[in-house]
Amino acid sequence: MTSPPTTKAEPQGGAKLLIDLGPLLVFFLVNFFAPVPGALKVFVATGAFMVAMVAAMLYSALRYRSVSPLLLFSGVMVVLLGGLTIWLRDETFIKMKPTVYYMLVSALLGFGLLTGRPLLKVVLGSAYPGLDMCGWRKLTRNWAIFFGFMALLNEIVWRNSSTDFWIGFKLWGAIPLTFLFAAANIPMLMRHGLMREDATPAEPGPVE
Repeated sequence: MTSPPTTKAEPQGGAKLLIDLGPLLVFFLVNFFAPVPGALKVFVATGAFMVAMVAAMLYSALRYRSVSPLLLFSGVMVVLLGGLTIWLRDETFIKMKPTVYYMLVSALLGFGLLTGRPLLKVVLGSAYPGLDMCGWRKLTRNWAIFFGFMALLNEIVWRNSSTDFWIGFKLWGAIPLTFLFAAANIPMLMRHGLMREDATPAEPGPVE
């Protein structure tokens, strides 16, 4: 007798925030509290960031039987550029990580739109039940533009400010901007079917 196939669960609510934002919170806390000279804090925080990101991916894989593409991509970037930061003792690499991440995600989303595949539906289908294809295209377009803007903004900030200011910008600038932008998209999403009474979560997978 064969057992029924198991389905992959997806992190929700607090668990999703812990997985997505937990490693970044570790970076900020270690950078603030690490008992080392100021010039070394960013390197210690970077090492803690790398460990926390790997832990987040392992937790997601063990607890939910999957690692989201965005989390995997971000994790690879953190380990690669964080490793270069520590190895070469050059904080430039970890400062460039958001720029590279934002640019690549923006490019991928833009390429998906040009080829008729709003890739956010593949990644976030179950998070936006009822959203029609026009809504997915607009949401993908909006995030592609936003990520391009954030890449440019990160470059301007880290190249023209101190490390402490850049870290403060990450905490008090980039994160609030991201949440505000996500909230600003809600009225558009509602007009395109989000959370309508007969909505069912879209299954992540190939876009029609």
